[in-house]
Amino acid sequence: MTAETGTPLNAIVDATATAVAADPSNARAVFRASGSPEGTVGSVVRLGRYTVRVDEPPALGGDDTAPNPVEVYLSSLISCQVVTYRFWAQRLGIAVDDLSIEAEGDLDVRGFFGLDDGVRPGFQAVRLTVRLGGPESADRYAELQRAVDAHCPVLDLTTGKTPVHTTLVTD
Repeated sequence: MTAETGTPLNAIVDATATAVAADPSNARAVFRASGSPEGTVGSVVRLGRYTVRVDEPPALGGDDTAPNPVEVYLSSLISCQVVTYRFWAQRLGIAVDDLSIEAEGDLDVRGFFGLDDGVRPGFQAVRLTVRLGGPESADRYAELQRAVDAHCPVLDLTTGKTPVHTTLVTD
C-alpha cells in the first residue's frame, strides 16, 4: 500500500467529486442481488456476474457446504473495512505497509429459533481487530481508524438504521 496523494484511488475520489458536483444524481448507486434455495436450508445468491453460495452448519439444519449468512456478513464487513482503510490511507496521506482485519460476532440462537423474543436474532456484539503496520505514529493510525469508522458503508449498515421495505409477491 502507498500513501502518495497522486494515487489511482485518489483519482477515483476526485473524478467522483467532479461528477457529483456537475449532477448530484451521479452520487446514487444501486446494487442488486437475487437468491433462491439450495439444499436443506442453503441458498444461491446472484450478484451480477458472480454467484455466492450460503448454507448453515448441521446444528442449524444445514449441510455445511458454504459459509452461513452471518459469516458472509463478517466477510462483507472485513472486505469493506479493507477497501475503506486503503481509500482513506491514500486520501489522508498515511502510509500503511501491512493491513489485516479479523472479525468475531456473538450470536444467541434463541432469537433466530423464536425461543426467547427478548433475544435479538442478530449479533449481540461484533468485535473487529485491525492490525496496521508501517512508519506512521499511533496518532496517525488512530486518525485513519476514525475516518474508516465514519465512512465504511457496511459498518454503517450495522451501526445505523437502514430502512428495509419488503414486498411479498404470491402466485
